[in-house]
Amino acid sequence: MTIRILIADDHLVVREGLKLILETNSRYTVVAEASNGVEALQLADAYSPDIILLDLNMPKLDGLATMTGLKEKGHDMPVIILTTYNEDDMMIRGLALGAKGYLLKDTGREMIFRSIEAAMRGETLLLPEITDKVFAKQTFEKTTVPSTTANISITDKELIVLQAIARGSRSKEIGLEMGISERTVKAHLTTIYNKLGVDSRPQAVAVAVEWGILHF
Repeated sequence: MTIRILIADDHLVVREGLKLILETNSRYTVVAEASNGVEALQLADAYSPDIILLDLNMPKLDGLATMTGLKEKGHDMPVIILTTYNEDDMMIRGLALGAKGYLLKDTGREMIFRSIEAAMRGETLLLPEITDKVFAKQTFEKTTVPSTTANISITDKELIVLQAIARGSRSKEIGLEMGISERTVKAHLTTIYNKLGVDSRPQAVAVAVEWGILHF
């Protein structure tokens, strides 16, 4: 099955470079390119792509506002953020909004493919260098603020699962590491989501960092 991709970035050279890389693989086709957030929303409506590669800093609407707009329009295709090293706060907020991963703009071909494939499976793949940098900085505008965290009780096993998904590990890999079934891992995830008030892995990681449950 061909994966239809929308690239949204205000730099033509970035869009063209990504397009050239993606179309070396017959599995991917770039159906549209947007130079700003408004265009990205319009093209998402027009083409209904399978996945969006989205820059954080764009004119008219930035990446975060564009993600919010996609949700308001009822789009649920996965979004992978295109980023540089100086966007820590926005990266955290992007996770909280449901981004399926991040790609540095100089990321190699194979990692681009891996990230897209993970996102299409509903998984999150975070590059270690991004994870280390983003979660080292924890002063950012809160997207979800609990009235209190005193009643949040995360078990040791749930914490291990949280740490693993922050590294981008799959449920099967986590199960092998912990010596439990993949089904049990998913049950832990469901419990974690309920405790944190989220519904995805990226949101769970973002909220856990915000609340001081995870430390990197």
